Amino acid sequence: EALPAIQVSDVLKHLSGVSIKDYGGIGGLKTVSVRSLGAAHTAVSYDGITVADGQNGQIDISRFSLDNINSIELSNGQNDNIFVPARSVASAALLTIQTIKPTFTKEQKVTGSVSFRGGSFTTLNPSFLIAARLSKKLSLTANADYLYSKGNYPYTLHYGTSEQDSTSRERRQNSDVSNLHTEMTLFGSDSVNDGYIKAYYYRSNRGLPGATIFYNTASFSSQRLNEQVAFAQGHYNRHITDIWDFQLNAKYNFSYTHYKDPAALNSAGIEENHYRQNEYYLNVAAQVRPINSLAIALASDAIVSTMDADLINFARPVRTQWLTSVSLKYVNSWVTLIGTGLFNAIWDHTLADEATKNRFKCSPYISASLKPFVTLKEDLDLRLRIFYKNIYRLPTFNDLYYGKVGNRDLKPEDTNQINFGITYTLTNKSFLSSLLLSADVYHNDVTDKIVAYPTKNVFTWTMLNYGHVSIFGLDLNADIDFELYKDYHLVLSTTYSYYKAISITDKESPDYGHQIPYTPRISGSANAMLRTPYINVSYSLIWSGVRYAVNQNYAENRLPAYYDHSLTASHEFRLPNRQSLSLALEILNLTNKNYEIIRYFPMPCRQFRGSLRYNF
Repeated sequence: EALPAIQVSDVLKHLSGVSIKDYGGIGGLKTVSVRSLGAAHTAVSYDGITVADGQNGQIDISRFSLDNINSIELSNGQNDNIFVPARSVASAALLTIQTIKPTFTKEQKVTGSVSFRGGSFTTLNPSFLIAARLSKKLSLTANADYLYSKGNYPYTLHYGTSEQDSTSRERRQNSDVSNLHTEMTLFGSDSVNDGYIKAYYYRSNRGLPGATIFYNTASFSSQRLNEQVAFAQGHYNRHITDIWDFQLNAKYNFSYTHYKDPAALNSAGIEENHYRQNEYYLNVAAQVRPINSLAIALASDAIVSTMDADLINFARPVRTQWLTSVSLKYVNSWVTLIGTGLFNAIWDHTLADEATKNRFKCSPYISASLKPFVTLKEDLDLRLRIFYKNIYRLPTFNDLYYGKVGNRDLKPEDTNQINFGITYTLTNKSFLSSLLLSADVYHNDVTDKIVAYPTKNVFTWTMLNYGHVSIFGLDLNADIDFELYKDYHLVLSTTYSYYKAISITDKESPDYGHQIPYTPRISGSANAMLRTPYINVSYSLIWSGVRYAVNQNYAENRLPAYYDHSLTASHEFRLPNRQSLSLALEILNLTNKNYEIIRYFPMPCRQFRGSLRYNF
């Protein structure tokens, strides 16, 4: 809540090991890559059920609203909860988004909030959330939010790489966005049963801001993207006995994408494509605890995905996937051991063309967390951690079947991860409320990496299993909470990441041993917040080192380092009958620097935002 955040991507920037590909402004697409593995290796779980996109394998996280979110958790490898669907362990990293589950006091029947955000570049963001207690066992939540922004922020266009070269002051074109998100969830629970049924709808109409091309900033940026996503999902958990638990999850997802380029370089002078995806998902899982220290979980998932498009000779693929995982977890006072075996079977067939071959793969995961000094005081916790995971990502429908680019013989990317870490926590020590220090050293090895490769000319490409990437990294985290005086706290946190992510595909290649694109060697964040009964003030910093736009790490391909500073001030006014009014003011990019995360896609300069929230 203290971060200057309006979207999930704004929060994830403050986590170590995370790279956000941001194409500029609120309306720009945003995908998350963890530890340089690429966005397709990061799964997104929304209230326990994974979100998927069979077309390109990457989830645009800008479509998730923060207003109804209770927690965001990022797990490298997988987290310690083994009683989850098999799909939740079938990726290299897992982003878990948990929405708010309503709670009521004895006299409460309805709670909720209404909020409004506004800011620079005509940014408007109204939202509401309401929760109602229907009975002792049933409750209902409904929320909606709308986001609009012109996104026409100014930036400096450089006409060369030298400081003496000409520049001009421009405004970003075609960066507007109009998003609507609605959601309704029915919760039910008693002493042995727990579950929910959720309906979700998202609609977005946005411009796709083009690269900033010299002397052509207006006409080049005209592409439009219209998206609609609707899904219904349900979760049911039954606590059968103190030993047995049973879980059932189901989901239907529909997505529609309309892409339009009114300035396409073809005979018609326009390109317009429509894509439709359907997914049917079912999960059954059970967990048994034969003894207090041991839990065994079995999960089986069935998934059917289809895609259709109005492209000539489109393959219209249908993918059937069966995932089964078996997990064991042993816990005592000094060690936590987890082992998982995942079996993955994939059958593809097409309605209009030849399909790829069937795939079958087994992937192991093992982790250990040791507490070597169990005799230390309870307020101090030192843990040593290690995990190994083998996983792979499937080629997407675009990789396999998209026009002349697709390659039906692609193999899945095979990834091996190994991580060594240490965590030290201390709580309630004099004026030190809490302290957390952690360090992780890791190595990721990706073989059969899927890359786009030119064939006849620069306009004719195909997908190949060509790449081999070796990634060595270091993540450091520190969080500290000082209690300066009663109800006065100073909270400090910082992250630091080092990546050596190099291509080792071909020793004769000019990019052998070079850092892979858009991966800085060093990056990090820092936050400082002063909490008082009168006002909360926080400062945030995001920084990134030098990156390269392509595989060859030459000077002409280099993107300079950047620093993004933000300030936030907020206060909550307590009102009668458990009501409150919250006011917040934000200054983003305090130093007014134009920088680029993706080359030729400038980020917004200094901007201001304000928000007002009424809780009842």
